[in-house]
Amino acid sequence: MSAVAPTTAATARTAARRTDGARSGRPPAALWLALLATPIAMGANAPVLILPDMARSLGVSTTTATWLVTVFAWAMTIGTPLFAALIRQRGLRPTLVVSGAAVLAGTALLTTSPWLPLMLVGRAVQAGGGAGLVAVAMNLAGSARRMGVITAGFGVLGASAPLLGSRIADAVSWRPALALSTLALLAIPAVWRHARPAQPAGAAFDATGAGLVVALASALVLLPTAPLAAACAALATAALLAVHVRRRPDGFVPTVLLRSRAFLGSALLACAFSTSYFTLLFSLPRLIQQRTSWSTDLIGTGQLIALLIGSALSWLLAAASVRLGHRAVLALLITLAVLAPLTAALATWPVLLLCTATAAVFVSAGSNAVLSLHAARSAPEHHRPTAIGLFVLCYQLGGALGPALAALLVLK
Repeated sequence: MSAVAPTTAATARTAARRTDGARSGRPPAALWLALLATPIAMGANAPVLILPDMARSLGVSTTTATWLVTVFAWAMTIGTPLFAALIRQRGLRPTLVVSGAAVLAGTALLTTSPWLPLMLVGRAVQAGGGAGLVAVAMNLAGSARRMGVITAGFGVLGASAPLLGSRIADAVSWRPALALSTLALLAIPAVWRHARPAQPAGAAFDATGAGLVVALASALVLLPTAPLAAACAALATAALLAVHVRRRPDGFVPTVLLRSRAFLGSALLACAFSTSYFTLLFSLPRLIQQRTSWSTDLIGTGQLIALLIGSALSWLLAAASVRLGHRAVLALLITLAVLAPLTAALATWPVLLLCTATAAVFVSAGSNAVLSLHAARSAPEHHRPTAIGLFVLCYQLGGALGPALAALLVLK
């Protein structure tokens, strides 16, 4: 698989081209793309240390409050391929407008509603809009180095979010901590300038395929909480989706991607790595609290440092991935992905537990940068936005499964 580490600029430009042709001149600076995509990580991780406070305020259990995390990850999961389809059908500018409006509207509902059901709706709309912004940024990234800036940004802001959310909750309230995703709106004007209006795609939108993908992802998200019902629903939906793909091979889930070992391998690994990372992210504060005498602030600070180190290392891995070769990168990632949860399950020394957080975010962010481009390159050019969208769906699925598994195993 060393042929997967092709050269640099030409491959980067090829992977970054979108079907709609809506790209002008130079691509946006990597930092603008990072600002567009990564604040959603703060929105996802801000509740890590304040879930008990949120639960008490809403009059529910901590496990019930975890649905505010699970729904966010679910909406990110289904939103990314839907917005990738919008990019393919209409281009970047409509996607930026719709995504930004969703982030704004969802945040307004989330931070003002006194009822948990309405908050869940706002959380889902906010996350769906963030998914659209992520889809735009990843379609414009184009190289492992630039993708590494984005995924390392996910790690850095995601790492900062638990402690930042706790500080905001102490100073004001936990509700403003859930509005951090709106920082992404600052990057929209800069990215807009690099997107010109595009011609609509010739093929009609595959609404049936999209609906089946949403149903399948939703069933998979529910596996930790309702295993039997969710498994039956997932199997039935997968069968219907398989029949639909045969009837419409160029639809929402293109057959060419399902036949690509490179795409399927990358997507499944991303899902596994992400699930492990998010499970550890939400479990480690409780594990450290149970096994040590550390305070909440000390735990938050230690986790922040551990995650920042892992995020920085993930960018270095992405930048060096072409030189190292795909096989070597995969071997490193898989080894650390196995060791991290085993260490977390057995270790009692707090520093060693924090090292598992470093390893987990390194694997998650590093694999996202490397494998997303690998998945995109495996697809024909006109399917690359779709490939990125479905790849991110698999990654975000881990973001939904991880907190649910943590709630099931640790946060009872």
